[in-house]
Amino acid sequence: MAKQMGVKYVKITTKHHEGFCLWPSKYTKYTVANTPYKKDILGEMVKAFNDEGIDVHFYFSVMDWSHPDYRYDIKSKEDEEAFDRFLEFTDNQLRELATNYPTVKDFWFDGTWDASIKKNGWWTAHVEQMLKEMLPGVTINSRLRADDHGKRHFDSNGHLMGDYESGYERTLPDPVKDLQVTRRDWEACMTVPENQWGYHKDWSLSYVKTPVEVLERIIHAVSMDGNMVVNFGPQADGDFRPEEKNLAAEIGRWMKRNGEAVYGCGYAGWEKQPWGYYTRKGNDVYMTVFNVPYSRHLTVATPKGTKVVKATLLGGKDTPVTETARNQYNVDVPEKTPDGPFVIKLQIENSADNGDRYRDALT
Repeated sequence: MAKQMGVKYVKITTKHHEGFCLWPSKYTKYTVANTPYKKDILGEMVKAFNDEGIDVHFYFSVMDWSHPDYRYDIKSKEDEEAFDRFLEFTDNQLRELATNYPTVKDFWFDGTWDASIKKNGWWTAHVEQMLKEMLPGVTINSRLRADDHGKRHFDSNGHLMGDYESGYERTLPDPVKDLQVTRRDWEACMTVPENQWGYHKDWSLSYVKTPVEVLERIIHAVSMDGNMVVNFGPQADGDFRPEEKNLAAEIGRWMKRNGEAVYGCGYAGWEKQPWGYYTRKGNDVYMTVFNVPYSRHLTVATPKGTKVVKATLLGGKDTPVTETARNQYNVDVPEKTPDGPFVIKLQIENSADNGDRYRDALT
């Protein structure tokens, strides 16, 4: 299903806040090995995804409600001693994961907002260094880190801690105002229902996003140099809901036709327009259109020295381009477009001086 959807990596929950391990950890009895299933389901999933050419990332919650030494805060010598034991336990589990599953490409940490972690910022730096020594090239998200003053994600000097920012949960940066995110790597994550990450019996209690809504969030993220993680929470029997299967199929069909505007693309640096989003790869600029205007003209405003010379519907024909003002163009909506969002690829020319024939008013 993931391959059909066109994903490039998956994040698997190895252990959530309740402490249950999907691998047979030797440091706790609260694992899949002590269930009727008995086998290492994490190892099976890693192999299955790797066999399909899909990278695997590990979600790991530092917070562990099942461990007697976990503390929300450090208020006594006993708390300190207990939490030291807990940090050693966590080190052991992370070494276990890195050793047993060496193809893992990323550790996505969660459950690090309690005062106990903030008061042990040294440990977060230690864990990052430890994993990178064990697995050269592995990446670590910003949620792990805390500095000596308890600041998270960004240290007290405003510098990002970790390899990429992972603070966007069920939200996205503003495509006009928040351009600073394009200066660093970042990743957002979202639920399909309104706010349900794991198994929930009744989805009727929450709004469930449509494939087009999910696709728009993906393109929104890519247009600002980010990645988007879409969450799937299986049913109690391990299967996926019909809504999730349909979502994967619809996104996959769209990506097969239009993935050129997504994979390897990022921020274009062009003025945001209400019809949708720009993405860019080298000199190729893509318009992903979600909102078709009544005029059937898509406004394009280019940077100075950039000229649009051709527009082509992906999987289709060329469509007219008209220069309407200085660095302003109308790209016609093609006569025939696929149902739902579509992509127009722009051919551009860049020059230091493109013979600007427009004059500013002398006022």
